[in-house]
Amino acid sequence: MRKQDVSFSKRLFVRMLVLLILVSGTSVAQNYPHRSDVLWVTTPDHNDWRYACGEVARVDVALYYYGMLKEGAKVHYEVGPELFPAREKGVLELKEGRAVLELGTLDEPGFLDCRLWVELDGERFRHHVKVGFDPHLLQPYTQLPDDFTAFWDAAKEKAAACPPKVEKEYVPAYSNELVDCYLVKLQVFEKGQFMYGYLTMPKAEGKYPVVIAPPGAGVKPMDPLKDIFYAEQGFIRFDMEIHGIRPDMDRAAYEEVSRAFARGGNSYLVNGLDDRDNYYMKKVYLGLMGAVDFLTTLPNWDGKNLLAQGGSQGGALALVLTALDKRITACAANHPALADMAGYKAGRAGGYPHFFTRFEGMDTPEKLETMAYYDVVNFARFIEVPVFMTWGYNDDVCPPTTSYITYNVLTAPKEALITPVNEHWISTVTRQRILDWLRGQLR
Repeated sequence: MRKQDVSFSKRLFVRMLVLLILVSGTSVAQNYPHRSDVLWVTTPDHNDWRYACGEVARVDVALYYYGMLKEGAKVHYEVGPELFPAREKGVLELKEGRAVLELGTLDEPGFLDCRLWVELDGERFRHHVKVGFDPHLLQPYTQLPDDFTAFWDAAKEKAAACPPKVEKEYVPAYSNELVDCYLVKLQVFEKGQFMYGYLTMPKAEGKYPVVIAPPGAGVKPMDPLKDIFYAEQGFIRFDMEIHGIRPDMDRAAYEEVSRAFARGGNSYLVNGLDDRDNYYMKKVYLGLMGAVDFLTTLPNWDGKNLLAQGGSQGGALALVLTALDKRITACAANHPALADMAGYKAGRAGGYPHFFTRFEGMDTPEKLETMAYYDVVNFARFIEVPVFMTWGYNDDVCPPTTSYITYNVLTAPKEALITPVNEHWISTVTRQRILDWLRGQLR
């Protein structure tokens, strides 16, 4: 093997190892705490964690301390509807480290959450597990406005008049023997409004499908290396930010910006929510189409395949873009945010950003009206191309209730990978499975 091949192989191995540690570390931290002496194993008596309404759910609870079942531990539990206060509380005394807890049932489709904690040697350890009741029957609280299509058609027409402006610079630090990386600045939506992104593409000559990947929520640095395997496997990929902030600033600068307009009452997600025409996310939704305009000019695009992919807020934006822009040919979204956001008014969990539980003054006619024009479930109704979705039950950020609702609304060809144990993460294997599914949709 040539020296440069060995060097590249080593760098590729290191990148994949780091990615595996990051993704696996996240999953361990959220389900089984990293380097913890305590391991919870909670097993519903239905293998798929799903029950019929009216059917009683039971969970086997096992607690390991130093790898040994903890005899006599007193486990405190709370059981209630997902993201709502508990309706039952109690204490389980473990016999030989185990006990069976009866959770009860729901009369209507939804999820019950069993929250557990135990105190050992003065330290408290927590865990939770959710089970679903006929979740395939969940339907949105959010209704479709009569002029939804007309509103967005008019907005798209106005945004299309934005003069294109592109700045592109090569980024050696994120390039290798197989991939070229560029930092791109695009004028989108209207004059003076910009978005940035990292464009990674195969170095070899040829024509390739394009993947547009909007970001998760917040204001934070971007690292295209975590998804560079797309370009290494023959895709052009555009990882975006949506705020017009250079993605290569240092972390301290990002933290400063995030404190200013991405948290609490200052969150961009509530900016302008009183008026559908001035809501912050309007320029975001339409700006994605401006990015597609740019991507379709790439000389090495294959001219046929434009794929949208993302998770959380990025999953929501991928679905929105797929509905708005008929150039998108397939979409993959994991645990999408911004879905049935007003669902709390139906007495059950609503979607991220959880306007009704994490913010004040959200329950007004004006805000509710705006939410409907920006809710993912209303865009999902208009998607016509294949969609892949994946989500977990233990997710409290983008709860399974709203992922199911989004999926249930879709009438396009669709496929779901449901991974009950997952919280707000997907595994390395699932990340590759998403790419493989996208490959299977190529025309």
